[in-house]
Formats: sequence, C-alpha cells, structure tokens
Amino acid sequence: MRERIPTAFISFAATELTNNGLTGPKVVEITSAYAVDFSVDIPHARYPFDAPNKRTALLDNLLRFEPKQQYQAIRELCDRLNPDGTNRALVTLKVKLLSEYGEFADQDNASEIHRTLAVETRHWLSGHPQARKLFDEALLKHDQGVFRRNTLDDLRLALEILVREIFQNGRALENQVAQVGAFIRERGGSPQLANMFEKLVDYYTKYQNTYVKHDDRVITAEIEFIFELTASFMKHFVRLNEPRN
Repeated sequence: MRERIPTAFISFAATELTNNGLTGPKVVEITSAYAVDFSVDIPHARYPFDAPNKRTALLDNLLRFEPKQQYQAIRELCDRLNPDGTNRALVTLKVKLLSEYGEFADQDNASEIHRTLAVETRHWLSGHPQARKLFDEALLKHDQGVFRRNTLDDLRLALEILVREIFQNGRALENQVAQVGAFIRERGGSPQLANMFEKLVDYYTKYQNTYVKHDDRVITAEIEFIFELTASFMKHFVRLNEPRN
C-alpha cells in the first residue's frame, strides 16, 4: 500500500480546482477550515496570501495535510465546485482520485459503491435528468443504509426510463430484452456482446421482480453488485446512443 498521494497528483488537483471555480479567498477559507478540523498548520491562512497565485497557495496548503486528509479535501472540493456533475474537468479529477487513490478514503464512510463508477454514470446521465434523479436517489438511500427494497426499485426504474428514452417507446424493461440486443448489433456490437446483454437484462429483471417487492428478502451484500451492474448498463447504452461521425 502506498504511504502518500504523489505530489504530482496534488499539483494536478490544485490546477484543476483553481481553474474551475475555486477563488483565492475560497482557497484560504476552505483550507483553513480543514486546518482547524485536522489541527494542521498551513502556510496560507489569510488572504491576500504570500504566494504567486491561488494554485500555488492551494498546493502549498494541501501538502501540509496527511494523505487521508488530502483525499477528503480534494473529493469534497470536487463536489462543492461541481454539484451537478456537469464539469468534465472536475469529473475527470474526481474519477482519477477515486480510482487511483481510493485506498486513502475514510473506511468509516467506505460503502462508497465504487464511487468512480457512480461519478461516471451521473456524468453520462446528464442528458437524461429523470433517470439521473432516480439513480441519485438510489445512491443516497444506499449510502444511508436504509430502504433496501426502494434502492433496488429506484435502480430498476432509472434503467427502464433510460431505455425507454433511447428506444422511444413506453415498454417495461422486461419487454425490451430483444430490442436491447438489436440495438447493440445496430451500433456495431458483436453478436456475442448483444446476446450477453440480452441474457443479463433478462436475469436482471427477474432478479428485481423477485426481490423488489419483499424488503425482508433483499440480500444486502448483493445490492452493491446490482448497483454496479445497473451503472454499467446505463453507461454503455448512453455511449452507444451518442451520434456517430
């Protein structure tokens, strides 16, 4: 296990954050709040600061924190500056942070559903607000550890709505299995991938129908897998639906 987040990544994060909405006064205000929380002495605790620019001030301050504290600060700054997930640069930064340095996440909060996948999925769903709203609600319920049946129901409905929008029909998900395969073939997917998706969607709907009506039968350990499977379906369908050159 690595002992620290490389300085090069912290520098990259400081550049992206200050290029995408983090002002000099906010650099001081936010990092000073973390310094108080973590009992850390930072070099730039008042504005104007003794640094050539806000990126350098942020970098200098972040480098005073421990790796877990750096991870938390960068992740929360990404969320603060990009609450709707539409800023591609900050989405990329957060994905890099979560995928490459997730070992520094606070394990007390670690039911983070493989946050990389969740962040990417929310980004891909930006053009499908109804499906994204349901996906976000499912993520919130999962994080809070409540409403397990509702979480599964939100996921199924989010996927169903997305597929309806793409296929421009009003069918239930279980009645779209053949069209899923045809869609993948039409978009250049291999017959094997199309067949696999048909089977996966078929099993997915049967699983949901078995458990979504009975909260006491939901197997908690399986919810994360269903979450990731739903997110993977969504990302792939949206990508395939993008206009081709």
